[in-house]
Amino acid sequence: MQQEDQILFSLLKKEIAQAMMKSYPGIDPDVSSWKGQQILEFQEDLLKKVNGQLSEKWFYTHMKASNGKLPRIDVLNLLSRYAGYIDWQDFRFKNGHIFRPDITVPGKSGKSLSILVRIPLLFMAVMALILIILKMINTQSYRFTFIDNDTGEPILNNVIHAELLMSDQSPVNFTSDEKGDIIVRTNKGRINMIVKAPYYISDTIKRGLRKFSTDVKIGLKPDYYALMISYFSQSDVSSWERRREQLEAIISDDAIIYQFPDKNAGSSMALYNKQEFIDKITIPSSGLRDIEILDCHYIDGKIAVLRFRIMRDME
Repeated sequence: MQQEDQILFSLLKKEIAQAMMKSYPGIDPDVSSWKGQQILEFQEDLLKKVNGQLSEKWFYTHMKASNGKLPRIDVLNLLSRYAGYIDWQDFRFKNGHIFRPDITVPGKSGKSLSILVRIPLLFMAVMALILIILKMINTQSYRFTFIDNDTGEPILNNVIHAELLMSDQSPVNFTSDEKGDIIVRTNKGRINMIVKAPYYISDTIKRGLRKFSTDVKIGLKPDYYALMISYFSQSDVSSWERRREQLEAIISDDAIIYQFPDKNAGSSMALYNKQEFIDKITIPSSGLRDIEILDCHYIDGKIAVLRFRIMRDME
């Protein structure tokens, strides 16, 4: 009986979708695909038609997924009324012929009604199987390799972050593996992602994907100002005045500069303005040496926000 009720509840979901389509003709006929605005519209329609309320959490638990348990009988009665029946027992009675073809409904023979029900169910099952197979065939794993635009070589020894932008979902974040690659599994024909890497300009990548060409190379532009600052902090240059002039030229007067400690260093974050940072980086005894640039943000071609940490903090 429990298995039969689970099958009947699946059939009730389809009739709920049909009832919903009377108010929202464009809604997806598959209840398990509803999300966000569609769930909200269903809640409003349920309240309007049968004065019932269901939470979004309940919807995800019972309508979008199958947990092997039927909802409470009062909820089943509510949903059955929404689908046009008196209650859940009325729904079970009028659809019981699925399991017992000898049961008849007034006006139709059991045999003809059984055929009328089984053929659409078989058709829907076949269509669902075809869609699953097509999705599996079209889903590929794409390997994105990032190339330095100047050298043409793969970017190694650098942590690359990619934020995959989804049209109907929240962004998905990826981090490069030990080879500097990012692997994305998708069935989409086009991909949009924001790529960030230290010493490279952040960029929004838009790329068409080919099913049989899964290795994709993406060029990134080096961030010359970030490289210059890092070089200054790691080299012994006697021309301090010249170094100060160069830093004055590339950093905005209103720049905000953050020093991030290593999480195990036990120190707090430091904040510098332009002059404080230039003074620190051009005085060897300041202790601001061997810095690692985390990222830069630019306004009008000058560094407006700079984040860095001292590499020895990570040792």
